Amino acid sequence: MQNTLKFPATFTGSGLHGGKPVRMVVRPARADHGIRFRRTDIADLDPIVPARWDVVTQSRLCTAIENGDGVSVSTIEHIMAALAGFAVHNALIEIDGPEVPILDGSAVPFIAGFMAAGLEEQDLPVRAVRVLRSVEVRDGAAMARLEPAEMLEIDFRIDFADAAIGVQERRLNMANGAFVRELSDSRTFCRQADVDAMRAKGLALGGTLENAVVFDGDQVLSPGGLRHADEPVRHKMLDAVGDLALAGGPILGRYVAVRAGHALTNRLLRTLFADPEAYEVVDCGPRTLGKLPGVGVHAEDLPLRNGSH
Repeated sequence: MQNTLKFPATFTGSGLHGGKPVRMVVRPARADHGIRFRRTDIADLDPIVPARWDVVTQSRLCTAIENGDGVSVSTIEHIMAALAGFAVHNALIEIDGPEVPILDGSAVPFIAGFMAAGLEEQDLPVRAVRVLRSVEVRDGAAMARLEPAEMLEIDFRIDFADAAIGVQERRLNMANGAFVRELSDSRTFCRQADVDAMRAKGLALGGTLENAVVFDGDQVLSPGGLRHADEPVRHKMLDAVGDLALAGGPILGRYVAVRAGHALTNRLLRTLFADPEAYEVVDCGPRTLGKLPGVGVHAEDLPLRNGSH
């Protein structure tokens, strides 16, 4: 069945790119409400922005969504991944600015907040998007593909010239709380040269060595080093979970990616939904529910304790 939170969960911090302080409250919502953002700082325009693939407006450095009045919310990928990974299907997210707080650069603070708030089961079935035949998109050396599978599986490969990153590949079946255990604490990452370039353009103003892993050649500049030896590819998988959550329901299929990012994943969803023969929407019965992300998550699955690894 569908889930919402029992109680609101509040998060405060700064936006990664704008650097401005923001307060965000994830509130319970009725069944079939879906995930929607409400800009509480907007008075003269429609403040509601639905979290859907077809309202994504920019996806190179983050995922941003925008409604018909031009009201937007950006850097939504980590909160969307946390919602999907904790099986929250309905929520109203009130936010007093244009960008989701970056917190520690991962999804684990959101998961911890959701666990404290608790889940409430609702009276309608979960509707999932089942992939019926493969769809693929490419951009140069980058590729993303969705294939038929019984549950969400992710196979991701990255390839960076920086010795501290290099080639990394990981495959993961997302059922039985795997997102929380394996991916949720992996932080956003970048190279020092990218940081310099972004700041020259007025971006990454809220980025620090505490909320992003920064690499410089063969060095990890962030204090404490990596949380996982392959933290970069795990974070790319985390981002993919968040971007795929914009499908409007859990994906039953295998996501395969090479060097893919936000924009390519959104193009993949657009390609999938443009072909009625490539997917179907199904109500999830008891047997299917056990194959969805977020089912079977427990407090002991959280990889971080009191801010330490």
